[in-house]
Amino acid sequence: MSGKRITAKQVKIYMETRKAGKTQLLSSAKAGISERSGRAIEKGKRKIKREPRIWRTREDPFFEVWEQELVPLLEKRPSLMAITLLEYLQEKYGSKYSDNKLRTLERRVKRWRALNGPDKEVMFRQTHESGRLGLSDFSKLKGVEITINNKPLKHLLYHFRLSYSKWSYIKVTLGGESYTALTEGLQEALWRLGGSPLEHRTDSLSSAFKNLSDDEAKDITQRYEEFCKHYNMRASRNNPGVSHENGAIESPHGHIKRRIRQALLLRGSNDFESIGCYQKWIDQVVQSHNRRNAQQINIEKAALQSLPLHKTADFTEVISKVSSSSTIDVRRVTYTVPSRLRGEILRVHLYHDRLECYLGNQQVIILNRIHPEGKSKRAKSINYRHVIKSLVRKPQAFRYSQIREELLPNEQYKQIWRHINNNISGKAACKLIVGILYISATKNCEEELAEHILNLISNKQSLSLTGLQNHYAKKSNPPEIQVQQHNLETYNFLNGEQL
Repeated sequence: MSGKRITAKQVKIYMETRKAGKTQLLSSAKAGISERSGRAIEKGKRKIKREPRIWRTREDPFFEVWEQELVPLLEKRPSLMAITLLEYLQEKYGSKYSDNKLRTLERRVKRWRALNGPDKEVMFRQTHESGRLGLSDFSKLKGVEITINNKPLKHLLYHFRLSYSKWSYIKVTLGGESYTALTEGLQEALWRLGGSPLEHRTDSLSSAFKNLSDDEAKDITQRYEEFCKHYNMRASRNNPGVSHENGAIESPHGHIKRRIRQALLLRGSNDFESIGCYQKWIDQVVQSHNRRNAQQINIEKAALQSLPLHKTADFTEVISKVSSSSTIDVRRVTYTVPSRLRGEILRVHLYHDRLECYLGNQQVIILNRIHPEGKSKRAKSINYRHVIKSLVRKPQAFRYSQIREELLPNEQYKQIWRHINNNISGKAACKLIVGILYISATKNCEEELAEHILNLISNKQSLSLTGLQNHYAKKSNPPEIQVQQHNLETYNFLNGEQL
């Protein structure tokens, strides 16, 4: 009949009838097909539908143990793997169940789970409405090492994305996931976008709460909600450990990171001059991604809420008193500050990459933020320029200072100190190294000075503080001032006279 495929059985009946000498018409009628189909069969042009095989072609190797032993084990522990069950049988029955039966057992276990196993979690695809939802998450660029001046950069990528139009923004973040990194990146994304969605969703912020007391964690939660309220967004979070609830951004992580990897291959290098250059390059990659979705982005921008008149705080404020050693302690890190601030109380605005320090409402210094490696470890950020004027008045304090190694700015100066300490007597050694640091700070010649001293050492020449001071003494070269004489006739107009 028309529309039905011819079975192998019909073909067999037709061919046997034809071999018996019957006509095409009679043979086709007996097989239940048209005469035209019969002719096509003889010419080999007719596709034959083969019946699916429903019988076994070999004996079931697990017939004796499947229902009696393996099924009860699976019912108690549905997550048992086939390899575990096979090893169980091998221990109990020896060589009767060899390794080459593993694939057969895997198929049996897979089929059992499909028919009798526990229910699986179902994903419910969402309808994304224009202007409704923005999402934030942090991600690592796995498998790729980014370097700044050939030094590895430990960082994360903060990723903000609109669920409808796929508009994205990525910010290079130092020091891991934190409330500060989240709000700083989110605020910058919103102002670049020019509007805010109705809802902002992120993960449970568990990383931001590490090592915080209950009161501090509660404070961050309140500040995050106030931050979202400032932009008229409803704050929502995923349930802990359920990353697919943030699926509108988790999957795009992979797409945009693949785009970054490909762009790095085209660039031919993973090294950048600075973090700023790296961020600028990331911006270009993301802009290329956004241009592909320009039509949807324009639709969504029209549906976004207007931004407030001003930004809100996207930092964590810490109050710290400058110690007698001209240091402040912030988040398990000791920082030096200029000695003129000793004894003052500073308000520190803590960002993911820097500390902005204020005395009252006056900004006094910006420090690069340091992140301790371990949860319980401490770190130091020492700048000898902050304390060198005090140290040069009492150079002997250098030898046993708790921050002696950190006062030396790099490995070259540490090498210089080792040479001085081994070849010059105690007091003179301290006076010389402190004097060298003072020259470096006041003449702004840190790298040049180190190379000059190491060259003297390699040539076995003696080191003299007076010689170094004279070598880097500021030469007084008065600038040449060119004066263009104006026309003296203009003075005649003051007296009402003309020549």
